[in-house]
Amino acid sequence: MKVTCLKKPTPTLLETSYYVNRMLSRLRRSRTRQRGFSLIELLIVIAIILIILSIALPQMSKSRMHAQEMSAVAELGTINKAEIQYQSQFGQYATSLSQLGPPSTAGAAEGPQAAGLIPGSLASGTASGYNFTITASAGGYAVTAVPKSFGSTGRRTFYSDQTAVVRENWGQDPATANSPEIK
Repeated sequence: MKVTCLKKPTPTLLETSYYVNRMLSRLRRSRTRQRGFSLIELLIVIAIILIILSIALPQMSKSRMHAQEMSAVAELGTINKAEIQYQSQFGQYATSLSQLGPPSTAGAAEGPQAAGLIPGSLASGTASGYNFTITASAGGYAVTAVPKSFGSTGRRTFYSDQTAVVRENWGQDPATANSPEIK
């Protein structure tokens, strides 16, 4: 007796393309449903970002203002050191920041009118969000640092003189020799 094996008929090309097309259309439908975010999801994400920003921005501006104040104190130290060096070279204290700064023309020699002891940016009187001024006093000098925009670039004013003690005033009035010193 002869046993014949029943083979499963192979699908024709037309049948195969029907099943493939059906699977592909299901796949396309599921992908179109999964694309992008819904409007609600986007609004929730934006709300979370706004909450984080409302918490972080005030702290960031306070930190920046504090950094500018500390930079102004450091600039006062730079000016004090430059004044000591100027006094040792020329026998008197400088009466303006331009005398401590570099010469205005390239290649000009340094001297009492432009000693080149501080950078040109500081010699212009503005640095780190503060305005600096030097005034001559009896037997010395006085330097003040006032914020360009009070409450934004700084909350304090600073003062120093030939003693190199830095003093502060918590307010818009410029600090003086009678203001409390920074410790």
